[in-house]
Amino acid sequence: MKILKKIVMKKHIIIFWVLILFFKINTFAQAEKLQSIFVYNFITKFVEWPASDKSGDFVIGVLGNSPIIDEFNQLAASRTVGSQKIVVKKFSSASEITSCHVLYVADSKTSEIATALGKIGNTLLISNRDGAIKLGAAINFVIVDNKQRFELKTANATSKKLKVSPDLEKMAIMVN
Repeated sequence: MKILKKIVMKKHIIIFWVLILFFKINTFAQAEKLQSIFVYNFITKFVEWPASDKSGDFVIGVLGNSPIIDEFNQLAASRTVGSQKIVVKKFSSASEITSCHVLYVADSKTSEIATALGKIGNTLLISNRDGAIKLGAAINFVIVDNKQRFELKTANATSKKLKVSPDLEKMAIMVN
């Protein structure tokens, strides 16, 4: 069983690097598409939520206006996270935030990260703005050498009772 699990994890890592090598980010739409695929294929597989969050719907929240909401809605229409149906919620401001597994913070709402952190429970906070990790995001999408990459601060995830797989850490630009 351990060998099978390692093979599956290696397969996911290979897929990730293939995506990185073949997707040069030329438009925001491409970036949003790649980020949504990443959230579904890697975050939902390499981040573990507490048992209390593994029933009901798997909620992806988006704070602010971002084209990524359309990409998440496309995923939600045909995919699940384990046995959980994916539901996408849009929040116009941090004061509207309700329970969610993942919270993606749009560029225009980066200044509301501190307020958002106070509203969320066991939630993985994701952004794509320079400096968002220092504000409390666990994952921050960045462009390095014209390629989509991501920063990860494990402490920001574990503070929300989430377990991050070492395999995800291997793919990330680690931030202390």
